[in-house]
Amino acid sequence: MSLREKIARGEFVVCAEMGPPQSCDADVIRKKAAYFKGVVDAVNITDNQTAIVRLSSIAAGKVLLEEGIEPIIQMTCRDRNRIAMQSDLLGAAALGIENVLCLTGDHQRFGDHPEARGVFDLDSIQFIATLAQMNAGTLLSGGTLKKAPHFFIGAAANPCAEPVEMRLIRLEKKVRAGAAFIQTQPVFDLERFSTWMEMVRERGLHEKTAILAGILPVKSAKALEYMKAEVPGMRICSDFLTRMHNAAAPQEEGVRMAVEIIGALREMKGVAGIHIMPVMWESITPEIVRQAGL
Repeated sequence: MSLREKIARGEFVVCAEMGPPQSCDADVIRKKAAYFKGVVDAVNITDNQTAIVRLSSIAAGKVLLEEGIEPIIQMTCRDRNRIAMQSDLLGAAALGIENVLCLTGDHQRFGDHPEARGVFDLDSIQFIATLAQMNAGTLLSGGTLKKAPHFFIGAAANPCAEPVEMRLIRLEKKVRAGAAFIQTQPVFDLERFSTWMEMVRERGLHEKTAILAGILPVKSAKALEYMKAEVPGMRICSDFLTRMHNAAAPQEEGVRMAVEIIGALREMKGVAGIHIMPVMWESITPEIVRQAGL
């Protein structure tokens, strides 16, 4: 079954993520695909993450399809105006790609081309609405599509960013615009995430979209300290920091933490699945899934 069908059936879904190479080497995608095949339900392909030029998410998504893996292509509003976005989406649909995660995108000043001009013609909410309109058979111009795509639309959410109320308003707007699934930032504070989920349930949003909680396995205490200090809206439970600092085998401890977080998330009402983000560590995904009993 497809990701769309599994979510519709209420199955607990498992997604993962990979970054394309900074080259045109499709074999890099094929090698990483081997870690995910038969292990997860779908795989995200990032779109020039951290504003660094990489192999196109659409091209990488096509390679994943050829490898028998269902892709979720990420698309950002940073690099394209509405003409290019709609054109690329039609191209993705023609290649058989249906899952799209709509993102604003990291600002270009953080990447390898800081002098580049950001486009940001649409914001992420408008982008979601654009896909929904294309599914209905029309472009933003009002033009009719002779053949409409059938996109399964996703969006992102940060449960720990402030102000929480504004984040919930944005989440609700994304759901109203047509987001059928939400992938969150990594969860390292279960108490805060639980509080956020309670507010999501109070608004009934968990019944209108599938909440997929983010899981990021870490290799070192330094990685956690970096996220705590440098990543906006990231909250790290002090217990996790202590465990990583004291761990004799930090990578093994990072895996144990990821598995424990998954176990806690599976018990939370309204969490429809997880999204594993093994940054530069795709090979650990099968072990996490195995240990988590997924």
